[in-house]
Amino acid sequence: MNILKERVSHLVDLKCSNCGKIYSSQEINTYASCDACGKSPLISTYDFEGVTKDDIDRNDRSMWRYLKMLPVFDQRNIVSLGEGFTPLLTLKNLASDYGFASVQMKDESLNPTGSFKARGLSMAISKAKEFGIRKCIIPTAGNAGGALAAYCAKAEIEAVVVMPEHTPKPFKDECILFGARLILVEGLINHCAQKVHEINFKSEYYDVSTLKEPYRLEGKKTMGYEIAEQLNWKLPDVILYPAGGGTGLIGIWKAFHELIELGWIENRLPRMYAVQSKNCQPLVETWAGRQKNSKEYVGRPTLANGLAVPSPFGEKLMLKILVETGGEPIAVSDLEIIKAQKEVAQREGLLVAPEGAALLPALQSLLAAHKILRDESILFLNTGSGYKYL
Repeated sequence: MNILKERVSHLVDLKCSNCGKIYSSQEINTYASCDACGKSPLISTYDFEGVTKDDIDRNDRSMWRYLKMLPVFDQRNIVSLGEGFTPLLTLKNLASDYGFASVQMKDESLNPTGSFKARGLSMAISKAKEFGIRKCIIPTAGNAGGALAAYCAKAEIEAVVVMPEHTPKPFKDECILFGARLILVEGLINHCAQKVHEINFKSEYYDVSTLKEPYRLEGKKTMGYEIAEQLNWKLPDVILYPAGGGTGLIGIWKAFHELIELGWIENRLPRMYAVQSKNCQPLVETWAGRQKNSKEYVGRPTLANGLAVPSPFGEKLMLKILVETGGEPIAVSDLEIIKAQKEVAQREGLLVAPEGAALLPALQSLLAAHKILRDESILFLNTGSGYKYL
């Protein structure tokens, strides 16, 4: 298959995030995990020689302004609904309440379908179109299902979404409205993944599971590019990120390393904190040494659906990032999340998703533990809209 017409991307190949084995970027990687070292995620690599800031298309108010740093070879294959380039908002009232010099929020609720999942699914479906794929399937805790359904509708690709039964109704309704086939499963996203495996035993569908498809990560990394550009190429001291599957955390970290390679930012990464729910805190348990890894971890449902990922495929890579940047995982309770969601709404006029609200009590805990200083610049990642949870 020749997919090199009008090539604009500087993508070279795919590399195992653990052992470094190289895989071709010209082939479909239905299960994008390394077969040489225990199925670690594959990461896109680029040759950025000759790329400058002038290559950013500043007339494009979406994530596709960074086209040369993204994996789509032919622009005609891009499937876009206007995702990305979301605002950085200053949380002046909350910063004043808690005595911080600077607290900002990257507000991903303004993406199509109301969450940051639009970035990853726009990229994944664009690459699926480039490879001539006609059927996709995804296990989801909520937002990723709606995003897949929307982008598949745009691309005229068949979509199957497998979702927990307890997911709030708006998440289910949007999948059906976009024309996807919706399958409900009792349990969490890991049980949905098992169902996907059963349905797809003949590999009839392209599996777009988190980090088992390499290009959702490339969509998510655009958050990192935008953060750097919007802050005039100077990164914050601290980033708090609500981590379920962790694609966004990994993507932002990957973007920062690419920007260092490009020479656009200093070689100094923010401390990155992965915030989880106490109902489902696999990273916290592994970090604390209470388990070897999360493969056998049993989580419970949480109001923050996106955090209910008991066995994240990218666990090893997430923990590596936290060590490298000097951060750590931290968990908060659902009661703290409810309180914080109301507080953010009443103090800042923002109805953030429970996942995003979890960052406020996490910040308070880290401050109390003297792990964050009041004069440091703090950045929250609100991953979605709170309206779907009403």
